[in-house]
Amino acid sequence: MSHSKRVRSGNDKGSRRWLALIVLAFAQFLVVLDASIVNIALPSLGAELEMNTNMLSWVITAYVLPFGGLLLLGGRLADRFGHRRIFITGVAGFVLTSAAAGFAESGAWLLAARAVQGASAALLAPAALALVTKLFTQPQDRAKALGIWGAVAGIGSAAGVLLGGVLTSSFGWPSVFFVNVPVGILVIAALPALVSKDEAAVKVKMDLPGAITVTGGIAALVAALSEAEHLGWSNPLTLMLALAAVILLVLFIMIEKRSADPLVPFRIFHNRSVTGGNLSMLLIGGATTGVFFALSVYMQQVLQYNALTAGLTQLPLAGALVVFAGIVPGMIKAIGTRWTLAYSLILLAVGLIGLSFAPSDASFAIHLLGPTMIIGIGLGGAFVSGTELAVHGVKGSEAGLASGLVNTSQQAGGAIGLAVLASIAAARTNGLLSKGSEELTALTGGFSWVFLGAALFSLLGALIVILVVRPLSSSKVIDQSISICERMNLQ
Repeated sequence: MSHSKRVRSGNDKGSRRWLALIVLAFAQFLVVLDASIVNIALPSLGAELEMNTNMLSWVITAYVLPFGGLLLLGGRLADRFGHRRIFITGVAGFVLTSAAAGFAESGAWLLAARAVQGASAALLAPAALALVTKLFTQPQDRAKALGIWGAVAGIGSAAGVLLGGVLTSSFGWPSVFFVNVPVGILVIAALPALVSKDEAAVKVKMDLPGAITVTGGIAALVAALSEAEHLGWSNPLTLMLALAAVILLVLFIMIEKRSADPLVPFRIFHNRSVTGGNLSMLLIGGATTGVFFALSVYMQQVLQYNALTAGLTQLPLAGALVVFAGIVPGMIKAIGTRWTLAYSLILLAVGLIGLSFAPSDASFAIHLLGPTMIIGIGLGGAFVSGTELAVHGVKGSEAGLASGLVNTSQQAGGAIGLAVLASIAAARTNGLLSKGSEELTALTGGFSWVFLGAALFSLLGALIVILVVRPLSSSKVIDQSISICERMNLQ
């Protein structure tokens, strides 16, 4: 391939790498979208496929679990075999499994397709973010690129509810899966012309024991939290799942410490930006997944909105997210990534607390519009600055690892957060019903606690960022940025 046909980073002033960013962002949009787009479609697909409420929650979890659990392995595979190669493989798998989910004729079929879809997303997501960090090595350009990237992630979460409502109302629930197919095919067709073929960057053995134990540990933890909602913490099944989670996660740590080529080299956490960024993204994922699930159900079951109306009411949130995400790179330049993220999380908590006061007969304009717009602003800032923080200072050979880590944190946080917040909502609702409250009042009380719990996640994330992440002086930031470019050797 000639020099003029290659996408270069650093000093390349051409537009091709920005076109590549758009293509990569489309893929990321689909990945995040599919964690939330089915929320509005759950009632209709549940009725057609004869799935009860517990099974419906697993339509979300079956996707998020393998996604979050396999992201670390996906990141290392991308480092080992090439980021472009693994990205295209993941997109192809995502397209095929999306079609399979749309054609599902039973609940088991749908859950199986969702699980493989999540595994495919675990390949493409870290490879995509690694390609972005390699395409944009100059600090100013990288800040803009990651700003777009973080905005896309936030928009995907918000737009899932909107797009899910429009598609479900117009074409039925299978359309929320079929929409991925043409976009995925377009991504596969366009990317090779925009990103030059990469070679394997890291010659290491794959840490399969580590991948198996961390995936199994996260799955067992989420299952334990989910069963606790229905059976209680004293139930033998809940206790066995919790014990299995502890054992598997401890084994994972032991394996990683003794492995010559670990799935997660713990030295990466010596970088406090990586540590703080991932802890914050864990809590952001927990808050976001729980809130969008609860908000869509609250609007349909309590406020009696139809699928389309419930989707359309997310437009202000999505709009605020998009607008503010464009401002975030300027904020990062002015006050730093650390404080931008902390302030965004505090603002997110304010919106969530406001939403918790919405009554069972809430008016959208009075009770929901203001809080959801504040939530959108907080999410826009949190996604952008959280992603920037989590990949800051990482060398090129570990770009896939860092990308896998931040995606793992967000998705694992989403799975765990949904289970925790759903348990809180169920406990509150059942408590109110036992005291003689009307059903709608009891449901509203449960959702109110979900929003308060998500606000607590956000405030805890802000506290962690302030305490864990150390600010760098301007000279250190410049020196580190130059060092990153030299180590990535992509000029």
